[in-house]
Amino acid sequence: MTKKKASSRNSPSIQKRPRKKPTTSNSTTKRRCGLCGKTRKLVKTECCGNWICDDEDSYVMFSYARNSCSRNHRRYTLCNFHFNEQHQGNWQDCQKCRDSFGTEMYVYYGTSEFNFEVLPNPPEYVPTRCSDCDVVIVLGNGGYLMQGDDVWCELCTERRLRS
Repeated sequence: MTKKKASSRNSPSIQKRPRKKPTTSNSTTKRRCGLCGKTRKLVKTECCGNWICDDEDSYVMFSYARNSCSRNHRRYTLCNFHFNEQHQGNWQDCQKCRDSFGTEMYVYYGTSEFNFEVLPNPPEYVPTRCSDCDVVIVLGNGGYLMQGDDVWCELCTERRLRS
C-alpha cells in the first residue's frame, strides 16, 4: 500500500482550527421570545422574568385566538396565576395553586405550550367526556358547555341549543 503525499492544504499539521469567539462577561446574546423565538418587540414577564413578545395589541377582543405569546402566558399558565395571587415559593410546588383548579385544568395550566418551564410529574386525571356522545373534551381548549355535573362537546351543545 502506498501513501499519498498530503497536500499542504489538507495536511492535519497545517490545517487551521476554527477560531473561537472570545467570551467575556459583556458579550450579549440576542434576546428571543422564550415561546416563539422572535427577536423583536420583547418585554420581560412580571411573573418569571423571561423574555416574551410584547404582542397583546395584536389580540382581537372576543376572538379567543391564541396568537399572543404575552397574553397566552398571562392567561393560561400556573406561573402567572401564582404570581398574580401572590403565593409564596415556586409555582411548581404550590399547594394553593394545586387547590385552585380541578386536576385537568391544573395539569393544562402547568404543561401548556405557553409555559417557559412545565410542571414536572403532573398528576394523572380522568379526561372529561361529553355527557351525550362520550367524546373526550379538552377543557383547556374551550368549545364546550357545562351545566351542573354535565359537560357537552361543541356538536352536542349545538344540538341542544337548536332543540
